[in-house]
Amino acid sequence: MLLPIEGALDEYRRTVVRLDTGRVPVEAALGAVLAEAPAARIDLPRFTQSSVDGYALRSVDGMVSRELVGTSAAGDPSGVAVGPGQAVRILTGGMLPEGADAVARQEIVDRDGSHVRLREAVTERTAIRYAGEELAAGTAIAQIGQRVTSGLIAALAMAGIDSVLIRRRPRIAVLVTGDEVLRAGVSLGPGQIYDANGPLLRSWFIEQGYGAPSVVYVPDDEQALTDAMRQALDVADLVVTSGGVSVGDRDFVPAVAESLGVRKVFWKVAQKPGKPLWFGMRGATALLGMPGNPAAVLVCLAVHARAILGHMEGVTQALPAWRGGVLAAAVDADPERDRLVRMRLDDTDGVARLEVLPKQDSHMLSNLASAHALVWLPSRETSFSAGERVRWLTL
Repeated sequence: MLLPIEGALDEYRRTVVRLDTGRVPVEAALGAVLAEAPAARIDLPRFTQSSVDGYALRSVDGMVSRELVGTSAAGDPSGVAVGPGQAVRILTGGMLPEGADAVARQEIVDRDGSHVRLREAVTERTAIRYAGEELAAGTAIAQIGQRVTSGLIAALAMAGIDSVLIRRRPRIAVLVTGDEVLRAGVSLGPGQIYDANGPLLRSWFIEQGYGAPSVVYVPDDEQALTDAMRQALDVADLVVTSGGVSVGDRDFVPAVAESLGVRKVFWKVAQKPGKPLWFGMRGATALLGMPGNPAAVLVCLAVHARAILGHMEGVTQALPAWRGGVLAAAVDADPERDRLVRMRLDDTDGVARLEVLPKQDSHMLSNLASAHALVWLPSRETSFSAGERVRWLTL
């Protein structure tokens, strides 16, 4: 019996081992997943300050002429207090001097030498950013399981945090199997084809932020596969293979994996394309054996590799991240397997409308130039209607 897609995702949650942690400088954490909830070391803002260029004063003094007694700029406080009938020239971000309770923006102030006069009255707290009003020291800036972005790095640095505890990035090894595949740029012999899987796998992992994996081409030879897989299992957290997982005479991946101590978790998923998917664990290392057809490889990356990597890194958000949308036209269903269909996305009116693309067979990739989304159509007897709600994820 084929395992449902939901069953495969459940197995990843149950069996995948989280990566170990390490502390790194904040700027080196980009793209990694937090293993702690870093807390602000200072108040934000750190001190009470002006939000405009203007004059710091006592609002209770009203419209009287005020004597200028100093200047407060960002990083250069005035060092004087504001008394009755006095003001301090203050620039945006400058520390509010003692005694002042408001800032009059310069556009409503007339200045005559060392004196200023308001053209409009101001009230207490006008144009002031108070210490800690954004957050107090000790407040969590981010959560465990959150992926570090450039914006988060800026927030952490401003809060005085110079290092964070993260899950280390996964080490990934790719094995592309098959006697028939050659890299683009060389002459093809009878029965040979250009390899799409190697470039697809390498570029997908780079696109997801994991850097370039090691990619090894392995012929359809059991001993060669055993040697290559042994090396990959010894160094990688995730080993991904393409081809060799079905029931053909040269489909050696399942047997070789088990001979090397990989415990089979499941084999064959009720999805189209990608049915012969094989998954196993050896210690903390995961092995994902994908079919050899390029469209199946892409589907398995988008759904299954994403899920495995998310669990390894301890991502809080469930992966893959399915969204909601509606079908632009009717689509055939499959009564036995869930379909994972490449579609074009149109959301110009704020609604995700999904249009099926032609050439969906597992060996076909030409529609990827137009495909924005992978749509999950659960197995059933009846077709899906135009306007019906479906789940999809970004390709």
